Amino acid sequence: MNPKYTVMLDRSVGRFVYPLHRRLYTLTGGAIGHRSGLGPVLLLTVTGRKSGLPRVTPLLYMPDGDAFVVVGSNGGRPDPPQWLLNLEANPEATVQAGRQRAAVRAEILGGAEAEAMWPRLDHHYPGWRYYQSLTDREITPVRLVRAESAPSGRADRDRPG
Repeated sequence: MNPKYTVMLDRSVGRFVYPLHRRLYTLTGGAIGHRSGLGPVLLLTVTGRKSGLPRVTPLLYMPDGDAFVVVGSNGGRPDPPQWLLNLEANPEATVQAGRQRAAVRAEILGGAEAEAMWPRLDHHYPGWRYYQSLTDREITPVRLVRAESAPSGRADRDRPG
């Protein structure tokens, strides 16, 4: 899908569609909602930096070995997405990718590490780079590393049941 149309859909019907998508994904244990026309989608659960409550967001992702890479594009809006701000405050999170669940630790990429990731991200979903053209804010890639793989993460992980 053309990234321009994706932005138009996101900004016109996204606020109605995303909660339904998140609910279907959760209710079906990932059987519905993991695959989309743009690529695979995961559910990211972070802790609200102000409320302390769990916040669940469906995000397009790129597999990266045993990790997941998401992009804080917020559809090219001027403000970063809330989930990214929450990860900056607390990098511990949970991911559901299809039927698989894992505790993860966020690595917010910047500088040379982010630049090295962008060619792969562009190939996976060109819309992320298009979103950068819509904002002055630097769009941030985030690697979500399974907690048992993360150097400072916890060793436990939710296993599929």
